[in-house]
Amino acid sequence: MLKCGLLGEKLGHSYSPQIHSMLADYEYKLFEKSPEELEAFLKSGEFDGLNVTIPYKKSVMPYCAELSPTAAQIGSVNTIVRRSDGSLYGDNTDAFGFENLILHNGIEVKGKKALVLGTGGASVTAQAVLKNLGASEVVVISRRGEDNYENIAMHSDAEIIANTTPVGMYPNNGKAAVDLTQFPKLSGVLDVVYNPARTALLLQAERLGIPCAGGLYMLVSQAKRSCELFTGKSIPDSEIDRIERVLSHQMQNIVIIGMPGSGKTTVSTMLAEKLGRKIFDTDTIVSENAGMTIPEIFAVQGEAGFRRLETEATAEVGKLSGNIISTGGGVVTVADNYELLHQNGVIVWIERDTNKLARDGRPISLSSDLNELYAARLPLYDRFADIKADNNGDINDTVNAIMEMIK
Repeated sequence: MLKCGLLGEKLGHSYSPQIHSMLADYEYKLFEKSPEELEAFLKSGEFDGLNVTIPYKKSVMPYCAELSPTAAQIGSVNTIVRRSDGSLYGDNTDAFGFENLILHNGIEVKGKKALVLGTGGASVTAQAVLKNLGASEVVVISRRGEDNYENIAMHSDAEIIANTTPVGMYPNNGKAAVDLTQFPKLSGVLDVVYNPARTALLLQAERLGIPCAGGLYMLVSQAKRSCELFTGKSIPDSEIDRIERVLSHQMQNIVIIGMPGSGKTTVSTMLAEKLGRKIFDTDTIVSENAGMTIPEIFAVQGEAGFRRLETEATAEVGKLSGNIISTGGGVVTVADNYELLHQNGVIVWIERDTNKLARDGRPISLSSDLNELYAARLPLYDRFADIKADNNGDINDTVNAIMEMIK
């Protein structure tokens, strides 16, 4: 069996082993090596194939007997294959991944001015791909270079923006390197970050109606090409789509919204049990953080105070991945909560007739006419929701319907 893996200094959690296990049958390990250990490791016989991540994409190049034209052009290696004579061959499959990301999402680059945010290895790759695809001009934006974030307004005619920095990556969700409203001609936004699924940059692009794409498809694409190099066997591109769907489904939160008393907690609990996922209830988090019950919070701080605490709880759980999130009925009344939930989630609206809504222990429900409350919130639920699920019948049917819709 081939011995392959990912080489880096500090790897933490990586999706690479899972992706490669879905591509082929070989051993795939994580190799954390210090700079002092790098040379001995590369000269050892511990591996047949490697993916290489920061900070070693340039450091490994002198140890490669031969480089692919792509690796030589870009000046970095992210894939190494040990050949039959023991020598190392270096390639760069990030370029294949980034090009695939662009083409798969139908973003037209030819003849357009592109800005690349960042100066690291991913930036060099993005620059090369954009030039190869016919961009009329590629400008690199850095913190201290001639073209920087302070004078970026002079590039307001940019039509493509590619973020290759870690800005906005988990756990620092909600941050973006630039404000897209500065670029009225934008026709495409790319972000190599894949956690969260939708960075703040991509969320703004969505709001502005600009075609955009995150980095997960790039990650799977480059892994597919690496696998082909490891095994010497061709893999159909349809495998990229399949694996990307599996990972997207695995990583996305299932967010439950709806009127107070509509059955959100029960539905969430049943989904968590069936799918083997953790469940987070924003009302529970608010209560725990405040050290008070929900009615007590309303009594002491009023609805405005509760909503502030609710948004804090929503931000806390919204940045996580692969969970069930049960929200309070009024979470939709704060517009900012949408992107906090949407960044990693599919949002499911539980619909239930107002005459069937439970009211006990719910301050808003007890003090309001439910029909009026529902009429006021209806457009908000509709704006937030990706999926609607009727919960007027058997709750098992509701849960099964949701599971079918989110496949």
